Amino acid sequence: MTPTPVKEGSAAVQARRVLVLNSGSSSVKYQLLDMNDRSRLAIGLVERIGEETSRLLHTPLTGGDAETRERTGRIADHAAALKTAAEELAADGLGLDSPELAAIGHRVVHGGLRFTRPTVITDEVLTEIERLVPVAPLHNPANITGIRTAQALRPDLPQVAVFDTAFHTTMPEYAARYAIDVETADAHRIRRYGFHGTSHAYVSRKAAELLGRTPEEVNVIVLHLGNGASASAVAAGRCVETSMGLTPLEGLVMGTRSGDIDPAVTFHLKRVAGMSTDEIDVLLNKRSGLLGLCGDNDMREIRRRIDEGDERAALAFDIYVHRLKKYIGAYSAVLGRVDAVVFTAGVGENSAPVREAAIAGLEELGLVVDAGLNAVRSGEPRLISPNYARVAVAVVPTDEELEIADQAFALVGRAESAGQEVPVGQVDN
Repeated sequence: MTPTPVKEGSAAVQARRVLVLNSGSSSVKYQLLDMNDRSRLAIGLVERIGEETSRLLHTPLTGGDAETRERTGRIADHAAALKTAAEELAADGLGLDSPELAAIGHRVVHGGLRFTRPTVITDEVLTEIERLVPVAPLHNPANITGIRTAQALRPDLPQVAVFDTAFHTTMPEYAARYAIDVETADAHRIRRYGFHGTSHAYVSRKAAELLGRTPEEVNVIVLHLGNGASASAVAAGRCVETSMGLTPLEGLVMGTRSGDIDPAVTFHLKRVAGMSTDEIDVLLNKRSGLLGLCGDNDMREIRRRIDEGDERAALAFDIYVHRLKKYIGAYSAVLGRVDAVVFTAGVGENSAPVREAAIAGLEELGLVVDAGLNAVRSGEPRLISPNYARVAVAVVPTDEELEIADQAFALVGRAESAGQEVPVGQVDN
């Protein structure tokens, strides 16, 4: 549905709020933001959807101390989850029927090559997202469910898809293509797409700001280290290389994913171990990485075990860090000149030992970490390298929800303020 054109001076011009939805297979995360000052009005999570033990956590942030409200009990499906979240928002005077709501921004994991920018969702756009389900079977179906549910609640409101893959579509062909038969690759959409794009876009831009320069003036290596982990090489604000590939399995060692592995391992497991394709999929995505190496995927627990002398945890840590060093070195070569290496996400922002170990020994690349700066805990972007370092090392907290809200509002807010129709279905060929 194409929204009614909004004319200058109408009440809808004042619509400055964006609801951001991140719909998973059994969860919905949401945030309501005021784009006047880019502040959060409320945040929430509905988890274990479809189970008897469903739970909603809702925190209003509109004044005073933030107090989280909790609901428990079965929430049957995503439609019920979003309706329950809407009830909580309404209780705080932030209902989804508010004329102040300008758009709903949806995180969509896979946009393929056709979606290179935020896109107002139409039937055509939804059809294309559905066509990408074979390359994102764990994520796109849940994203689609969230979109359809939100459309049913507010059919008059622009729904904007912001794609994890979009930031990486600037990679040159020689970086994005795998060295396999071209016809087979094209027929089955096999290439490197990359993920965590909203995080890499936000963090690389904030890193330039931290250095007092524009994104076009700097080359940055971003290390997004959470339970899922990825690296990117960003030259003058454009991604030129990233570690995740056709799926989020490739690249760095992660919480439960193996990252880079000889493809023949899968053939070997099928032929010698008699494992099915589905069993191998589960092994590499859910039983590998740090969890497979030492039985824990929480870096805090791994560090505690290391301090107690646990050799298995120490080996897992060393493998994790070794992979990081390989990517820092490789991306330094790809970029030619590096202005900053930036750590972000849960592990990247909070684990000083990971940051220290990943940079140790890379002095010849101009990389040094100051132990005192590295030990400081802060929610603000900060440098952790000494002044004399040739390449800055930084910690920049990511904010994917704000990035989604910014992109969604930039698409619909400017058009409305100019009295134009909201652009819909921007599908790049």
